[in-house]
Amino acid sequence: MERWELTAPCHFGLEAVLKREINDLGYEISHVEDGRVSFWGDARAVADGNIFLRTTERILLNVGSFRALSFEELYEETKKLEWENFIPKDGKFWVAKASSIRSKLFSSSDIQSIVKKAIVDRLKQVYGISWFEENGAAYPIRVSILKDRVTMGLDTTGVSLHKRGYRKRTVKAPLSETLAAALVLLTPWKNGRILVDPFCGGGTIPIEAAMIARNQAPGRQRCFQAQDWKNLIPRECWQDAREEADDLLDKSASADIQGYDLDPEAINFARENAKLAGVDSMIHFQQRPVSQMSHGKKYGFIISNPPYGERLSEQSHLYGLYQEIGQAYARLDSWSMYLLTSYEQAEKAIGKDADKNRKVYNGMIKAYFYQYFGPKPPKQGER
Repeated sequence: MERWELTAPCHFGLEAVLKREINDLGYEISHVEDGRVSFWGDARAVADGNIFLRTTERILLNVGSFRALSFEELYEETKKLEWENFIPKDGKFWVAKASSIRSKLFSSSDIQSIVKKAIVDRLKQVYGISWFEENGAAYPIRVSILKDRVTMGLDTTGVSLHKRGYRKRTVKAPLSETLAAALVLLTPWKNGRILVDPFCGGGTIPIEAAMIARNQAPGRQRCFQAQDWKNLIPRECWQDAREEADDLLDKSASADIQGYDLDPEAINFARENAKLAGVDSMIHFQQRPVSQMSHGKKYGFIISNPPYGERLSEQSHLYGLYQEIGQAYARLDSWSMYLLTSYEQAEKAIGKDADKNRKVYNGMIKAYFYQYFGPKPPKQGER
C-alpha cells in the first residue's frame, strides 16, 4: 500500500501524549509542531488512527506543503499538487476549514475560495471535463498556514474524534473527551489504583479512564469520512482495525473509579453517558461536595477539572473552593492529585505548591495541569 504523511491535531500542550500514542501503534513520527503530530502510514494507518487514538481531534491525509506569501502563489502552488491521486472524477470536494497563524495570508474565506478554484482548474485539465457532477464520495479539505508555510490535507475523520458517541447529555462547559483522556494518560494511574474526580460534571474523566482500563478503542463504534474513499482506503482496512479493537477489548476489567458532583442533574447525565459508553459497572457516581471527599485506601489518584471562575460573579467563591480541595487532599494519605485549571491562585488556596505543572490549552483558555505526586505503593512482598 502507498505510504502517506498523516497529521493528527491535538490540544496545545498535549503533543507528547499524542506522540506516545502514535508510537504505541507502531507508526513513525515525521515531525511535531504546536498542536499537531505528523507521522508516516498507509491506508491501514488511517483506520488505526481514527479508531485507536484517544487524544487527537482528527486524522488528516497530507496532500502537499509549500510556502506562499501572496494569493497568486497560493493558487499556483495549490494547482501544482497532484489532486487527481486523491479526488476521483465524481468526488465532492470543498475547503471545509482554513486557518492562518503568523502569516501574510490571513483571510480564511479568501484562502478557501482560491484553494477551491486552484483544485477545480487542476482537475479540469487532468480529467478533461468542464463541469464536476460531485455526486460521489465527499473529500473535505483543510488548509493550515503557519508562518507562511501552507499545508493541505484531506480530512479522513469527518465529525471530530472527541465525539465518541456516548455523551448524549452534557453540562455547562464540558471537558472534551480527547482532553479528558489526555489528562488521565499524563498521570501514572493504572487500572487497579483508585481514581476520584470530585468535579465530574457529565462524567467525562471517569468514563475515559474506564475506557482506558478496559482497553476500549474510542472510535470502535462510530463512522468516519474516509470509509467512503474506496479509491484510497480498502474496506478491509476498516474491518481489520475494528476486529483488532474488538479483540483487544477487556470486557472483564473492573476498576475503582468514582465521580462526585454537587449538581444532581450532572450525576444523572454522567450515569447515562457511562451506560452508553459501556462502562457504567466500573464507575460509582455520587452527589457529594469536595469537602466530603474521603477514601479509606491509600495510593489513590484525584484527577479533575475544577471550576475556573471565568465569570466575574464566580470569582469570589473560588478561593474557598480551592481551599476545600487542599483540605480534602491533605486528609488522603499517600494520594496523588492532578488538577486542570486556569485559576491563578489555585496553589495558594490549596496551601501547597504543585510538584510540577504543565501548560495546556482547554479550547482558547490557557490553563495549567497542576501535578501533586504521592508516594509509589510498595511492591508486592514489601512492607
